[in-house]
Amino acid sequence: KKMQNSNRGFERSQFINMVVFAGFILAVMLFFQYFNKEDKKKQAEQQQVKTEQTEKIVKAVASHNGEKSTLKNDELTLEISNLGGQISSVRMNQYNSYDRTDKNKPLYLFNNENSNYGFTFKDKAGKLVSTKDLNFTPTVNGNVITLQAQLESATIQFIYTLQKNYKVDFQVKTEGLSKVTNDNKAEFTWDYQALATEKGRTQQQGYTEFVYSFDNYSGYDYDGRGEMEETEETLDWIGVKSQFFTAVFEAKNGLTQSTGSQEPVDKGDYLKTFNYKSEVNLSGNKEFNESFSWYFMPLDLDLLESYDKNFDRILPLGWSFIRTINVWFFIPIYEFIQNHLGLTAGWAILVLTIMVKLILSPIMFKQHKLSAMMRVIRPEVDAVNEKYKDADPLKKQQEVLAVYRNAGVNQLAGCIPALMQVPIFYALFRFFPNYIDFRGKSFWFVEDLSSYDDIIKIPSNFLGIDHLSIFAVACTVVILIYTIMTSGNMQAPRQEGMPDMRPLMYIFPITFMFFLNSAASGLSWYYFVSNALNIVIVLVIKHFIIDEKKIHAQIQENKAKPAKEGRFQRKMRELMEQAQEQKKEQQKEQQKQQKNNKK
Repeated sequence: KKMQNSNRGFERSQFINMVVFAGFILAVMLFFQYFNKEDKKKQAEQQQVKTEQTEKIVKAVASHNGEKSTLKNDELTLEISNLGGQISSVRMNQYNSYDRTDKNKPLYLFNNENSNYGFTFKDKAGKLVSTKDLNFTPTVNGNVITLQAQLESATIQFIYTLQKNYKVDFQVKTEGLSKVTNDNKAEFTWDYQALATEKGRTQQQGYTEFVYSFDNYSGYDYDGRGEMEETEETLDWIGVKSQFFTAVFEAKNGLTQSTGSQEPVDKGDYLKTFNYKSEVNLSGNKEFNESFSWYFMPLDLDLLESYDKNFDRILPLGWSFIRTINVWFFIPIYEFIQNHLGLTAGWAILVLTIMVKLILSPIMFKQHKLSAMMRVIRPEVDAVNEKYKDADPLKKQQEVLAVYRNAGVNQLAGCIPALMQVPIFYALFRFFPNYIDFRGKSFWFVEDLSSYDDIIKIPSNFLGIDHLSIFAVACTVVILIYTIMTSGNMQAPRQEGMPDMRPLMYIFPITFMFFLNSAASGLSWYYFVSNALNIVIVLVIKHFIIDEKKIHAQIQENKAKPAKEGRFQRKMRELMEQAQEQKKEQQKEQQKQQKNNKK
């Protein structure tokens, strides 16, 4: 007995060591994260100086050439058309669009007339007049372009000012509009075709949708389906996002009666066609003097948060708890690794995976210890199943639960660690395809960690698949190996009518491969490393930490003590006892009924 207590002490010390080590890793991460914030503060100050320099550059490159005027800084190059006074072209200067043959292909959000917006009024005769049809005369002054047009006896001015941080101020001023229209409102329309800029068309199309905010920037919603209708809300801004970029139109006094539609485009340069319509109120004297802004932004979390306009919600990191895991766990850890270790994206993912595994290792230890305990008492469970094979199934199940209870084994404890990892899985599913730092980052044979690797082509397009991802295949192989190593933990079904769940354990990795095949290769790489580490951890736990002889001794010691019931075990026992009593009552009623029928 002294030896048994010694063994249990050894086992407990191993567990405590892992917990302490994981805590140490977390403490180090938080320590460096504090200095990381200081670094970011310095970077922000440097960025401010850079932006002020950029604004000086804007004045040097603003120009007017025939039908279009140009504004440019380090972030954006805008072309503004005289027809309609619209921004007709928006180039993201610091990013390139995906093209297999041209690595320096410019990335445009507006281009080739894929965007068309303007304001519509009714004149006094009831005829609709749109600013889209007016010819404006531009005046360029530094980083400001003023465009002026005549609408009958009214003068309309559109004033665009290129600001820092991907922002364009847009003012509308009118004089004499009250002589043209009796309306107290104008209709704003925006027709837009979202351009394909990424490698994975299907993935990018899935992330391309309407986004909008309301309730003074406190509310947020999105719509990726056919119709969008927000006639009861006043929108602060409306936008169309794709996988990594967004175009947003903000109205300082809000947009009312908003409706929209969207339709996917099967192939070509465009992903989806969007149509949006809303109303803007005129001032009391029926003049149109309103302030708007356009934002053409990369979906970078720090940038989006800096506006304080709820833009950070555009980045689809998941809802509620899932988003919290990404914002407060995965993103800070990844940034810590990159900023302090100077690793490229692929190797940073490797270190990230190791750190996550170290933090979760106590959970894995508990899970595998439970599996070992269940393996040890399996002969007793099999003996009970054999003894009561002809008995009532409910009675047999009660006896099986009694074996687990007397041995001190809580079956529910094995489910909890698995359930705890579900939010992590979904958080990673959102993290890798949407975190812009992975965009265009290569690793080994992968050219873009935010998309799939497609070195292996499938010419016949078998089952709708035109490629085979190497990382997806490698991940599937290690999952199968891990499954085979741990499949002995699942007992064969002993009750009649119960399906054998073991084949599903092998079917799932194959099914998962089809999902990973078109997912971000960064996600596949993470799960390959994660499951490879699982194999190593299982081997270490099995051969160096958990000893089944010690487990057996512990179970025998537990049997000698009064059985302890967990809440779940007690509830299950009570339910079974109630069910058994009900069954006895039913049998008595049936017997009484049979006697009455004989009489």
